[in-house]
Amino acid sequence: MFTLPSMWNLIISTIVFFVAAWYAHRYLDEQEIPKGMTRGILVFALASLVSWGVGEMVDRTQEKIEGPQAVVQNSGDLSQLLKVIGQPQQ
Repeated sequence: MFTLPSMWNLIISTIVFFVAAWYAHRYLDEQEIPKGMTRGILVFALASLVSWGVGEMVDRTQEKIEGPQAVVQNSGDLSQLLKVIGQPQQ
């Protein structure tokens, strides 16, 4: 079972990713760290972590404002799923 992320989470965390990546590039330029694959991976990892953290904060804030979100259950039993939606089994 997991909670679906909100649209606000997607929008805000995407914006934060690009802002964090820009600041990380700028900081590494000021430190005169040469550009390369390792630096690119570092920037991506840092921006991803910051973006994920902000997305979690958005979800928690939205949950406090609106209440708990719908929980999605992942059922692997197709016959049970067909019964729920009213489709005949073949």
